[in-house]
Amino acid sequence: MRDADYAALAQFRYQIRSFLAFSEAAASEQGLTPTQHQALLGIKGFVRPGPATVGDVARFLLIRHHSAVELIDRLAKLGLVGRVADPDDARRVHLKLTRKGEQKLQALSRKNLEELRRAASPALGRLLKSFGEPGEA
Repeated sequence: MRDADYAALAQFRYQIRSFLAFSEAAASEQGLTPTQHQALLGIKGFVRPGPATVGDVARFLLIRHHSAVELIDRLAKLGLVGRVADPDDARRVHLKLTRKGEQKLQALSRKNLEELRRAASPALGRLLKSFGEPGEA
């Protein structure tokens, strides 16, 4: 690794942290915790094909199943997520965003995409290209 590689990696990590801080503040402005925002995003976009389950949310967020259940319970109380029984397996529950959940997620996603576009300037591309190839000294 060259000194320039360390500098590029440090800059890239800074940009990741900056984006996460932006995203967390945007979630807070919508009355959500960052984890609630991520759960909504996971329910809507992480699972294909088919509707998301609590297990899918747990995998997406890298949390335990019982923690995902508690999170989904809180989102349901906020009117952001609904549960639908799986017609093929009564033990399974599918998750679906409510209209309110869709609206909050859409607002947050727009803000996040705008921030990513702003940050994904040519500087970010140069930053990624500045990393040396594996094995280079």
